[in-house]
Amino acid sequence: MKFSINREQLLKPLQQVAAVVEKRQTLPVLSNVLMEVSDGQLSLTGTDLELELVARLVLEGEHQGGETTVPARKLVDIAKSLPAEADIRFEVDGERMLVRSGRSRFTLSTLPASEFPNQDEDNSGSVLEIAPGTLRQLIEHTAFSMAQQDVRYYLNGMLFELRPDMLRAVSTDGHRLALCDATLEGQNQEAAVILPRKGVMELSRILGDAGENVRFTLGRNHVRIVVGSITFTSKLVDGKFPEYERVIPKDGSRTVIADRDTLRQALSRVAILSNEKYRGVRVQLSEGSLRIVANNPEQEEAEEEVSVDFGGSPLEIGFNVSYLLDVLNTVNGSQVQLELGDSNSSALVTDPEQPSALYVVMPMRL
Repeated sequence: MKFSINREQLLKPLQQVAAVVEKRQTLPVLSNVLMEVSDGQLSLTGTDLELELVARLVLEGEHQGGETTVPARKLVDIAKSLPAEADIRFEVDGERMLVRSGRSRFTLSTLPASEFPNQDEDNSGSVLEIAPGTLRQLIEHTAFSMAQQDVRYYLNGMLFELRPDMLRAVSTDGHRLALCDATLEGQNQEAAVILPRKGVMELSRILGDAGENVRFTLGRNHVRIVVGSITFTSKLVDGKFPEYERVIPKDGSRTVIADRDTLRQALSRVAILSNEKYRGVRVQLSEGSLRIVANNPEQEEAEEEVSVDFGGSPLEIGFNVSYLLDVLNTVNGSQVQLELGDSNSSALVTDPEQPSALYVVMPMRL
């Protein structure tokens, strides 16, 4: 195998592929990136057995076909350290990869491509085309409420639900829930899959500057997404997502409209003196006013009062302040709407300017 490529053409796809490679692996070959040259293309593949990322680059200079694997992190560091616009020449020599650029020369160890695991090439499933901005918005509005290391493993990810004319993303950690819908006119398929947390975060990263529509395949055991020259494949979480619609409050008798930024800043200040472990605050609602109170085991106390649009009966309710702040940091509108029932009922939080997203925060006993 032999080829030349410009540093700028190689660096970004190489970094994207190397991002899925775990630093500590049980199999040495999983620390490597697979490099294949054929039909005038260089393909770079990284995997951790759950996620796989493949980048395909067109080769313009002379090249010879072949395949091998080289240490991913070292190759990224070499490419980053070379001057901008440098040409890099790669050549396999026995069990070594020679990398040359200008007066720089590196020799990397390789492992046989035959040891590199192949993802199942099953392409069956529901296929749709979606704008990268739409998919990115679904993730940005819901990712914060995914569980991190919950024993209920099906919560450590995001539900993508395909319904006629729409795609829905839902995440919950059992204490709060985030939901966002995107309209897909003419779409009449139905499917539901749980993408694991790492897959969600990597997908968000590669969608960053995508321009053209992405091809989204929801299979039985995997999700495959093609973004330009990048193919992203992730295994799915094998589990049943909770019946989330049952926890969305339907009968909130009190509706509060507040300035989002004012409320966010007030909660941030009060949070300073909340209990560091439980993060609880008391919200006292009365006509035209929302009062927030926090205290901690050191007998310190913080209090804020925010003017709101509310004319119902008074209410006192406790919340984890971090959960409220996560929602207010995610919505984009100038105002936020809270629908509340009683002190034991969850709050439904929405952005009046973006009705496609909603958030549920469970109350705390204080």
